[in-house]
Amino acid sequence: MGGEPASVQEVTDLAVGGMTCAACVKRVEKKLAGLDGVSASVNLATGRARVHHPPEVLPEQLVAAVERAGYTAALPDPPAERRGESSESGDSGDSRARAGAMDTQAQRERDRLAVTVLLALPVLVLSMVPAWQFRNWQWLCFVLAAPVVVWGALPFHQRAARALRHSASTMDTLVSLGVVASFAWSTYALFLGGAGDPGMRMPFSLVPTASDGVAHVYLEAAVGVPLFVLAGRYLEARARRGTGAALRSLAELAVKEVSVRDDAGERLVAIDALRVGQVFVVRPGERVATDGTVAEGSSALDLSLVTGESEPAEVGPGAAVIGGSVNVGGLLAVRATAVGADTRLARITHLVTEAQAGKARAQRLADQVAGVFVPVVLTLAATVLGFWLGAGADPQSAITASVAVLVVACPCALGLATPTALMAATGRGAQLGVLVSGPQALEGLQHIDAVLLDKTGTLTSGHMSVARITAAPRGIGEERAIRLAGAVERGSEHPLGQAITAHARRATPAGRLPDVTGFAALPGRGVRGEVEGRLVEVLAPDDGLPAPLAEALSAAETAAHTPVVVRVDGVTEALIEVGDVLRPGSYRAVDRLRRLGVRPVLATGDREVVARAVATALRIDDVHARCTPEDKARLVRRLRDEGCRVAVVGDGVNDAAALAGADLGIAMGTGTDAAIGAADVTLVRGGVDALADAVRLSRSTLATIRVNLLWAFGYNAVTVPLAMVGLLNPMPAAAAMSVSSLLVVGNSLRLRAWQPSPARSRRSTTPVRGRSLR
Repeated sequence: MGGEPASVQEVTDLAVGGMTCAACVKRVEKKLAGLDGVSASVNLATGRARVHHPPEVLPEQLVAAVERAGYTAALPDPPAERRGESSESGDSGDSRARAGAMDTQAQRERDRLAVTVLLALPVLVLSMVPAWQFRNWQWLCFVLAAPVVVWGALPFHQRAARALRHSASTMDTLVSLGVVASFAWSTYALFLGGAGDPGMRMPFSLVPTASDGVAHVYLEAAVGVPLFVLAGRYLEARARRGTGAALRSLAELAVKEVSVRDDAGERLVAIDALRVGQVFVVRPGERVATDGTVAEGSSALDLSLVTGESEPAEVGPGAAVIGGSVNVGGLLAVRATAVGADTRLARITHLVTEAQAGKARAQRLADQVAGVFVPVVLTLAATVLGFWLGAGADPQSAITASVAVLVVACPCALGLATPTALMAATGRGAQLGVLVSGPQALEGLQHIDAVLLDKTGTLTSGHMSVARITAAPRGIGEERAIRLAGAVERGSEHPLGQAITAHARRATPAGRLPDVTGFAALPGRGVRGEVEGRLVEVLAPDDGLPAPLAEALSAAETAAHTPVVVRVDGVTEALIEVGDVLRPGSYRAVDRLRRLGVRPVLATGDREVVARAVATALRIDDVHARCTPEDKARLVRRLRDEGCRVAVVGDGVNDAAALAGADLGIAMGTGTDAAIGAADVTLVRGGVDALADAVRLSRSTLATIRVNLLWAFGYNAVTVPLAMVGLLNPMPAAAAMSVSSLLVVGNSLRLRAWQPSPARSRRSTTPVRGRSLR
C-alpha cells in the first residue's frame, strides 16, 4: 500500500478504460495506492479515477501505474486558465470529444452484438428444440459458433489475457474461461466423443442430465454466454449513460456565442471572449450567456433547469440573472459579473461532478469483497471440477458444473450498486435545486435528527419589504396611499424608504411614480414632500390614530415590524408595516422537517423579540437569539454532545464556523462563498423548502443502494451453490448474470423520476423582522 499521504495533496482525475467489474476497480485502486502518498477512488459507472497525490508524483506516473495494472488511462485536458479559455467552453469541448468517443465505442458494441445475435440464434434454437434437429445439425452449429467464440467473445479474451499478463483475474477471466471451456468440450465431443455422428440428437434441459454414452455438445453455452453478456453490457451501458443525463443537460446549458454591445455597436463573439463588465444582449427565447445584472429592459426568466424553480422570475434594471436561464419575455441588456468557472452554472456542474466521484461506505465494503471474489470463484470452479471427477461423475457433467460456476459468479452488479444510484440521485438533485458534495453527504442527510436554522437570508428574505398596508376607512385607499408614499420616499436613502419605493413601483403600472417637489427629511421622524399638488408625509406613528390603524399598529409591534403612517394634507390615510418577511415555503419546510423526525432549532444574531416572532410563526420551540458566530459553533457542539446528529443551514460568513463544525453543513445557494465552501449540501433554490426534499432524496438513494447491494450479494449466494451442485447450466447462468446487472442499474434509474412531495398552494408571507425607524 502507499505511504502516509503528504500534507499537501493534489487531485488528478483520470479516465480509465477497460474496467468491467468491481474486481477491476479494486485492482486499479491498489496499483495507484502502491505509489508513495497516493490514494485513489475509482468509479466503475463513470470510468473515472479520482487520485489524491503529493506534488512530486506526476500525473504521467499515475497513468503509467494504471497501465501497469492492465488498463488504459488518459489525463484530462489542461485547466481552462492555462488554455486561455473559459471553463464552460473547455468543459463543453471535452464533453463533445467524450461524447464522440462514446458514440464510436457504442457503434462497435452494437455491430459486434448484431453479428453475434445473427450467428448465435440458430445455434440456440437448434440446441434447445430437439424436434428441429436435422441430419448434421451439430456441424452447422459448430460452424456458426466458431466466429462467436473467436470474434464475438474477443473483448473478453483480450481483457482476460491482459489481466493474466499482470497476474490478475477479473470478470472477463471468468467469461473467457467459460466460453473456451464450453467450446473446447464441444469440439472434443464432435471429433472424438461420438457427438459428430450425422444422426445424433441431443435433448435440452436447463438442468444438466446424465450422459447416455455419447458426449453432449455445449455449443449453446459457448454462444449463449457471450451473447447474453454482450447484450447485458450494451443495455447496461445505455442505462448508465441515462444516469448521467442530468449532468450532460447542465453542460448543454452553456452558451457557445453571445451578442456583445459596446461603443462599436453589437457583435457576435465566442463565449470565451466575454469579459466581466461587458454588456451583452439576451433576446426572447435565448439563454443568458453568463451571470450578470440587468442594465436595461425587463423580462421573465425560466430558471427551472438551473435552480429547479418552477415559476419564471421577473427581472428588471439592477436585478441579478443566472447564466443558463432562459429569457421568456422581453429584450434584456445584461452586464456580466462572472465568467467561466466563476459562474453559478459552472459551480453547479462542478459540484455534481465532484459528488459522482465518491463512494458510500457500503460500496467500499463491496469493493473489498470484489478484490478477492474472482480468485475465490476460480478456486471454487477448479474444486468443483475436481470433486465431481473424483466422485466418479460423468466428465461432461463435471465440466458443465465448473463452467456454470465461472459464468454465474461474475461480480458486475457489485461494482455498479452504488455509482449508478449516486449518479442518478445527484443528477436528479441538481434538477431539483439540491447539490450534494458526495455520498458521505447523502449518508449524513439520511441520519440527521436536528437542524440549526439561521434566520436572516435562510428563513427570511434577508432584506426590507413591505409586509402589510392598512388604509383608513373612507380615505384614499391602499393603492393610492402606497403610490404617494413611494413617490416621496424616492428621495430617501434609508432602507425603509427604499423598501416602500420598491413596493410602490411594483404596484404601479409600468413602475412609474409621480414626481416629488420640496422634499425634506425630518430627522427622527420621517420624510415629506409635495406630490401631485398635495403635501405627503411618511412619519413615525403617534397617538390619535383611527381605530383600524391603531389595531394595525399594535399587531405590527407584536410582530416586530417597523410601522410608518402616511399623511396626505395632514390627514392620516394609511399605516405601512415594513420588515424582513419569511421566504415563501419556510413554514412548509419546517413542518416537513418535523414530520421527517428532524428537530428544528432557530439560532440568529437578531433581537429576542424578532427571533420569537419568527419562531412563533414557524412553530419552532428551540430559539436562540443574539448568537455570535462563536455562540452558534458552541450550540452545535452542545447539541452533538447531547447525542444529536446536527445539520446547520446558513447563508453568510457568520455561519461558516457552525457549518464546518456540524455533522452536515447546508448552505443556501444565494449565500456567500464562505458559507457554500464550508457546506456539504447547497440548496440552489431560493428558499429553505428544498431541505426536506434533500433529506427525502438521501433516504431514497441510500435505500436504493442497500437494495442493490443486497441483490448483488444475494444473487451470488443463491446461484453459485446451485451451479456447484450441478443444478444450473452455463447458458441460463450467463442470462442470470446479465439480468443481475440490469436489475441493479434499472433499480438505480428509478431515482431519475424521483419526485418531492407536492407543493401546497398556500404560501407563507408572514413578515417578521422589524427595524428602528431612521
